[in-house]
Amino acid sequence: MSNDPTIASAVDARRAHVEALLTTYPDVTPEEQALLITWFRRQASAMDVALVASNPAAERGYRKFRADHIDGFTLKDIGRALVFSGVVAALVLLAISGAPV
Repeated sequence: MSNDPTIASAVDARRAHVEALLTTYPDVTPEEQALLITWFRRQASAMDVALVASNPAAERGYRKFRADHIDGFTLKDIGRALVFSGVVAALVLLAISGAPV
């Protein structure tokens, strides 16, 4: 486990970089915006997000970034909801018709 301090240091450095980008958001490059999206969607832990959200210097950019890129529904989310609704509707129709499930 000798790599734990190194990994923790890298995670802290990445979070600090994200916070720095959020202090200037929306005035970031497309590459920096892609980095933010990837970090929030795939790399950040709940603790990382909480630490960024509680940083007063990054608050304005964090709220705007979340509203622009994270909190909305994606086409994938809508597709999953439609599939789920279809399955539930089919099960209800089967239950009403008396067919064995």
